Amino acid sequence: MSVLPIEDILPCLISQLSSSTQLILKAPPGAGKSTRLPLALLDCCLCKGKIIMLEPRRLAARSIAAYLASQLGEKIGETVGIRVRGETRVSSRTKLEIVTEGVMTRMLQQDPELLGIDLLIFDEFHERSIDADTSLAFALEVQEALRDDLKLLVMSATLDATSLQTLMPEAGFIESQGRSYPVELRYKSLQKNINLIEATAKEVISLLSSESGSLLVFLPGAGEIRRLSEQLDGRLDGNTLICPLYGQLSGNKQQQAITPAPKGKRKVVLATNIAETSLTIEGIRLVVDCGFERVALWDAKSGISRLELVRIARSSAEQRAGRAGRLEPGICLRLYSEETLARQPATPQPEILRADLTSLAMELIQWGCKSASDLSWLDLPPTTAINKAHELLLMLGAIDEMGRLTEIGSVIQSYGVGPRYGAILQASKHNTQAAVTASVMVALLEDPPRGGNNPDLRFHLNLFESSKLPNMHIYMKRAKHLLEKLGVKEGENKVTNDWVAPLLAAGFPDRIALSRGKNGRYQLANGQGAMMMPDEPLADEELLVIVDIVKTQQGDSRIFSAAPARREELLQALPRLFVWREWLDWDDKKGRLTAEKQLCCGKLVLDRQLMADPDPSKACEALLNAVRRKGLSILPWSKTAKALLIRARCAADWLPEWSLPNMEDDTLLAEAHQWLFPYMNGMKRLKDLEKLDLVSALEARLGWENKKKLDEALPTHHTVPTGSRYAIRYQQNESPILAVKLQEMFGEKSSPQIANGKVSLVLELLSPAQRPLQITRDLATFWQGAYRDVQKEMRGRYPKHPWPDDPANHMPTKKIKKHM
Repeated sequence: MSVLPIEDILPCLISQLSSSTQLILKAPPGAGKSTRLPLALLDCCLCKGKIIMLEPRRLAARSIAAYLASQLGEKIGETVGIRVRGETRVSSRTKLEIVTEGVMTRMLQQDPELLGIDLLIFDEFHERSIDADTSLAFALEVQEALRDDLKLLVMSATLDATSLQTLMPEAGFIESQGRSYPVELRYKSLQKNINLIEATAKEVISLLSSESGSLLVFLPGAGEIRRLSEQLDGRLDGNTLICPLYGQLSGNKQQQAITPAPKGKRKVVLATNIAETSLTIEGIRLVVDCGFERVALWDAKSGISRLELVRIARSSAEQRAGRAGRLEPGICLRLYSEETLARQPATPQPEILRADLTSLAMELIQWGCKSASDLSWLDLPPTTAINKAHELLLMLGAIDEMGRLTEIGSVIQSYGVGPRYGAILQASKHNTQAAVTASVMVALLEDPPRGGNNPDLRFHLNLFESSKLPNMHIYMKRAKHLLEKLGVKEGENKVTNDWVAPLLAAGFPDRIALSRGKNGRYQLANGQGAMMMPDEPLADEELLVIVDIVKTQQGDSRIFSAAPARREELLQALPRLFVWREWLDWDDKKGRLTAEKQLCCGKLVLDRQLMADPDPSKACEALLNAVRRKGLSILPWSKTAKALLIRARCAADWLPEWSLPNMEDDTLLAEAHQWLFPYMNGMKRLKDLEKLDLVSALEARLGWENKKKLDEALPTHHTVPTGSRYAIRYQQNESPILAVKLQEMFGEKSSPQIANGKVSLVLELLSPAQRPLQITRDLATFWQGAYRDVQKEMRGRYPKHPWPDDPANHMPTKKIKKHM
């Protein structure tokens, strides 16, 4: 350990931490920041109290804790302890705790003064997990308001030092050098039609045949790992082991991947990005990087995440290559080009900008924040995601209409699990059999068993009951821990399917789903569509509670895990989710009002009862319901109204900091009573809608101040250098276009910009006959390049018009030469 590069900066680091309470450390892989530094801080007696080190991943936390304890000749739980989900090993002797998965956040919530704790270390901070961002935001406030002696150390190999120093301006900054083992970078770009797994298998076999040492392959997910393992099976010699490595593997199999290969053998480790940081995988000197990762992107509109295959950031590529040089000189083969890598962002998108923020919203409410902006963040949590989280928390009963934590919310938060799972546990606490079922169910939901295609959650519960579930001891230990939190002692009670649907509905009320025709298609209580294949189990059920669902690129989201439900049992267990509403509608065929009472669960209609003789004075309300049913297309959309709507939607994309009202179709329909109904006064039949002032209704929804800002930042027209005003064509999800004669743009050095300088207009440059000549996003580049070809052609076709050699500095004109 004495030769680790971190040794060179330890005196300076300890000195700075002694005199300052904030420090940023940048140290490459292999420098020893996770394995040598914590022990050095213990040795120098810098801290009288405990040191808490946050690791973003459980595997890394366990590996580091075991290594540090072994360096002291001890077991975990003595000087070095660990707290992760389902495992706590600490004692009165513990001075250094390795924690993960929200543990540090819970420590801060339970004791904001952190009595007995002197130093918080944020390791591998570049991963930017929500937990790490939240803990740092809380810790900075604690430091400012309660504990000016609390020390914070933020460290990583590829952190964004500039942003961190802006967040922590008083912090010192130290950079350590890494090991000097060179890594040879090789690039091999794959054709689009090439199968990634087959191509990777070929390169792995080729590298192993020509190079020594073990090999690490980075793949997007567990599915690709299994397929590559199958491809390699039987094609490698008997002395080469294939070792998968991903988060859902058992601890034994994970350990097999990171420990040295037996003498005389080598291994091929097939890993997700779990192997990018913290872990030293013994014997690795070869890396094959496919260049992809799979990330969950949460959609605020649907409340559902979608899994997306994306190219890795440059910092991730650097981390992956560094695996080859940890112990000796190595080789990294990148299955992409240098140009492809150069086009990628410097760092990955932080989780806080792309994930479901329900747990974070709950933490902020418990912390006492009225708004996320009350705290200091590297990236402020998006307002739309926080608002969506508040909607769910209200549905769970965790907060009231004012956004305050309820008594139920306090109980949910006390369990130390996500709000949905906490609601499941809370709903079970008055019945022992229900509590047993809930505890096992939550244990399974936190770490879903892999393998098997049965979407029925009861199937896995039955496997648990018959002790046939893989990793049974882990699930049993976790379920026992949750039972203890509920105050229930283990007994003879077993899991019962009778409680599954009601308990799931308590945690997933927005995902109660009603069949839409016995073909595997469902509508969720939140209005979204969902489906499973018609031949799958559960596809014929009338009512489901859906747990695991993934948004698809097109159409309904795909159901992966659910349980069947009966309306009566849900009504009895969760009456607050159901309400009888009067529904009035306009019957086009009969030319009169119709009315019925509907039993609703969110946007689901579970029962209908006709009502006689509806009140004629409610005709306008019935008309509004007809609009909701038929859609916004039946409204009188003038060009001005359409243009205003599109501009507002573009502004929401380009200027999210404005926090404009949601102008998407679904939201406009859902909230039609607020913005549309006041402008329908006196209307009694569909034909009356033709008189609707839709522009005024939309402007009122935006508000006067927002409409004024919109007109300034996203104007309807642009004035070109000749003084002419031309309409800007706005298109949602695309760049705005300005069609203008080329000669009228002479003298303009660059493309005009709108949206406070954030968006450049795409110029559709026209000939003197108003025909398109060129479309460009970069006017300056066009003048210097493609203009020459246009100039040659146009001089012959339109000789009376000016075609100067230096258009960027020529006078703009609408005239021919002799009139200039």
